[in-house]
Amino acid sequence: KQNEEIVDLIEEGVTAIFLQPVDWKGVEPALEACRDAGIPVFNVDSYVYRSDLVVCSILSDNYDAGVQIAKDVLKKTHKAKIVIINHEEINSTNLRVQGFLDTLRDHPEYEVVTHMLGTAELEVAMEFMLGILDKGVDFDIILGGNDPTALGVLAAIQKKSITKPLLIYGIDGSPDGKQMIARGFIEGSSAQRPIEMGKKAAQTAYDYLAGKTIEKQILIPVTLITRDNLSDFDADGWQ
Repeated sequence: KQNEEIVDLIEEGVTAIFLQPVDWKGVEPALEACRDAGIPVFNVDSYVYRSDLVVCSILSDNYDAGVQIAKDVLKKTHKAKIVIINHEEINSTNLRVQGFLDTLRDHPEYEVVTHMLGTAELEVAMEFMLGILDKGVDFDIILGGNDPTALGVLAAIQKKSITKPLLIYGIDGSPDGKQMIARGFIEGSSAQRPIEMGKKAAQTAYDYLAGKTIEKQILIPVTLITRDNLSDFDADGWQ
């Protein structure tokens, strides 16, 4: 569907396109069509597979988002069994998981017991987690590829009335995620800054169309939100 929407924009004769890819590889035909039509594409929030087909990628530092969560895990625990749930077709979640795993690589006392692929949605993540619980998998920590995944995990745990202490982590810093951190249900969320990202993407497009030289990649820093620093953030909005 995203390819069809981009083709429609090409036919409308737009000057530029801002793209947040749903499928980082599957969107390639539309990117080739943009190239052939001479329409610049600015890749926002998550990488496309063919970076040569976009003018610039403006993204959160997704790898560091995973690193920050792993460091928090190391600080708060001595060992753990870990469940990971993320969507492999959205490369930003792959990078988050990779940063997390790389940081724990030299710590064999931390074991990934289940890594499920295929969702970034709350309802689906809930079903994934219910399946894990039904199988009797023993775990202490859950990493969700984004906040909706973490919230879906939480919903499943509450539905099953699990009382064992668990550390649930999301990535987004969404208003819903921050509310669950405040209530003690989620341990932390690496906060993206979508408002800053959008401003940077717009300014980059203006600069490019004005003939200025721009960077091929712009990374927006992320910050891990926990109860310790929650008061530094807007609980009801985005960064």
